[in-house]
Amino acid sequence: MINVGIVGSGFIGPAHIEALRRLGVAQVVALCDGSLEQAQEKARALNVPHAYGSVDELLAHPGLQVVHNCTPNHLHAQINRQILAAGKHVFSEKPLCMTPEEARELVDLAGQAGVIHGVSFVYRHFAMVRQAASMMREGSVGRLFGSHGSYLQDWMLRETDYNWRVDAALGGASRAVADIGSHWCDTVQFVTGRRIVEVMADLSIVWPTRKAKVAGNQTFTRQADAVYADKAVTTEDFGSVLFRFDDGSKGSFSVSQVSAGRKNRLSFEINGSERSVAWDQEIPQQLWIGYREQANQTLSDDPGLMNADAADSAHFPGGHIEGWPDAFKNMMAQFYRAVQANALPEKPLFATFHDGANVMDIIDAIVKSHQQQRWIRVER
Repeated sequence: MINVGIVGSGFIGPAHIEALRRLGVAQVVALCDGSLEQAQEKARALNVPHAYGSVDELLAHPGLQVVHNCTPNHLHAQINRQILAAGKHVFSEKPLCMTPEEARELVDLAGQAGVIHGVSFVYRHFAMVRQAASMMREGSVGRLFGSHGSYLQDWMLRETDYNWRVDAALGGASRAVADIGSHWCDTVQFVTGRRIVEVMADLSIVWPTRKAKVAGNQTFTRQADAVYADKAVTTEDFGSVLFRFDDGSKGSFSVSQVSAGRKNRLSFEINGSERSVAWDQEIPQQLWIGYREQANQTLSDDPGLMNADAADSAHFPGGHIEGWPDAFKNMMAQFYRAVQANALPEKPLFATFHDGANVMDIIDAIVKSHQQQRWIRVER
């Protein structure tokens, strides 16, 4: 069994633990949080045997092989550096860090450490996303004409919706684009096999001031007697982006955290010379296939109907719906196959630090494009 440590036990840390326990090849032996007391409380709740109050203490745990960085954004770079310096395999939540410069540094450090490195871009691991990518690779979609779509949520709809991600010092200079637009960019680049090389962006803040609860920053709780403090907002709630791929084809996408009724809707459509494919994360078991001269098709995530190189991402017979936790498990399975082999595949299915750095470059270009109101080349 591979011994794993988790740094951070908020929403996403337990999701990592649940996925790892489903794999059967890794065991979570230690957990670290902001204080020893917090770590011990979470470790008891999650049945993790060891708890630590600092990253250095966790890294010194005997026999530890892999560490997952599940902390808030502003901590990612430094903790990733610590993990790499300790020579451990590392799986980081996205974003990889806060700036492109940090991303390039982490790519270099990971290469020097000779470890397996991954970033949590989960949507490429849904069965129907893998199927769409397979269809692109085999050529059945034809020449890529363009791509479009969106990632829409509503959790920041109200003026009283506030958490640490709104604070640029903790979440970064971009919020909606960095938080969810990053997933859209990674997913569509994975499906098409192309890179976004140029962007034109227009971003919007719908609540220039938000009301944060003085007693805490939990967005999803409602209290009639809550006391609020006004907080200035500098990160976007909504954005629209035009982009150009490296093969000359083009596309567009929108991101929003203020779209009422949309809970977590990442959707994309790829238009090719032979057909189109489209996917919606809120109905993840279906892939829409569009034709010019015949009836359109809806393909389900039945492994018996999928392309052979994508079928291993669907684990149950057709009609047994698989969703986000299953895609998360698929991501971990791909990463831990590399850990077991102690070698990165030539073309990993999971996102590496290289992919994380690429998306950081795209986000940086989008922010600059909005600020300068012009097309910006994505730096490499």
